[in-house]
Amino acid sequence: MSVTPTRRAFIDIHILQTTPPANLNRDDAGSPKEATYGGVRRPRASSQAWKRASRMAFTTLGINADDLGTRTKRIAADLADRLAARTGLKEEAAARVAAAMLIPLGVTASTKKAAETAYLLFYGQRQLEQLVGLVADRAHTLAELEDKQLKEELKGLDVHKAITTGHPIDVALFGRMVADVPGINVDAACQVAHALATHAAELEFDWYTAVDDRNKKSETGAGMMGRIGFNSATFYRYATVGLHQLEANLTDPAKAIETVAAFVQAFTRSMPAGYGNAFGHRTMPQLVALNLRTDQPINLVTAFEKPITTRTGGFAAPSARALAREYQTIATQWGAPALWTGITHNFTDDPDTTTALDAAFGEPQPFPALLDQLTDRLRTLGQDQESK
Repeated sequence: MSVTPTRRAFIDIHILQTTPPANLNRDDAGSPKEATYGGVRRPRASSQAWKRASRMAFTTLGINADDLGTRTKRIAADLADRLAARTGLKEEAAARVAAAMLIPLGVTASTKKAAETAYLLFYGQRQLEQLVGLVADRAHTLAELEDKQLKEELKGLDVHKAITTGHPIDVALFGRMVADVPGINVDAACQVAHALATHAAELEFDWYTAVDDRNKKSETGAGMMGRIGFNSATFYRYATVGLHQLEANLTDPAKAIETVAAFVQAFTRSMPAGYGNAFGHRTMPQLVALNLRTDQPINLVTAFEKPITTRTGGFAAPSARALAREYQTIATQWGAPALWTGITHNFTDDPDTTTALDAAFGEPQPFPALLDQLTDRLRTLGQDQESK
């Protein structure tokens, strides 16, 4: 099924969020990730970490599990389970048929673990049901064939179509890439930047000990000790969704708009869970600004190339003012204003910051109202397209 997408449109999401001492996303040495930007070292959280957190947040939004994807090397086992449940095949027979069905896709078994594929595959449960549907009515007959005959019998199945249509929303958003099997790749509709502190910050270490509850009074010393790196920061977070690509992936304009709203909510409310029990670092953003553009996505991280400094304490408010200035510079100096802007923020008791944000993004709205406004504006885009 094909769809004529809405005219080229991008939804840019700009977020300022302050975290307490935390280790959101650790590097290979166990310390919080960092990056040099504007000549100073800053805390960083990778795009992969926040995309994973966003995917996990989808489940809390009431989204049907069938609309969400699974990323695993165990697609053969997943397919076999569904095949057995639907047809009554025994476990071993279902596993043989499932493995043979994946061969036409070019998906090969791991050289280390025969029960796994060589790659992590990102797919939806409805796509597996489509695969099962290709053989459900003759599964028992296929299971009785020798391996060579089974492979030959399944060669004509359109397994490619089953796995490349009916994408779940997270596959449609984040895409799928298998280098050795390009025919099943999906172009991502969403880009997520690495979250980056708006200012310089030092890496610190917490040296901790744990007491053995069974120690006798005469015994001294810790039962365990160690150290963990941490930092705290005001992060600038950015993501963008290409509505036209999302519609092409989902083949449903209405569902694409719903997915944009769901992603904005999930991205806004999610956080990487690294060392969450040790630091309890979950916070809510202090600012979420949305831009609807038809020219190109624009990351406003350049607002912070000169690191934010403060004499009175607090990085969030001066970061918000810098963000507003950068947006207005791009809108006026480069003649690239957004088609629509919306914002919610916590700076209503700060006149200077509120004035700057109002001038750039408009008056603040409660977050649910902001999502409703975005959805209405995206629907208007579709109506504009239909009227032409």
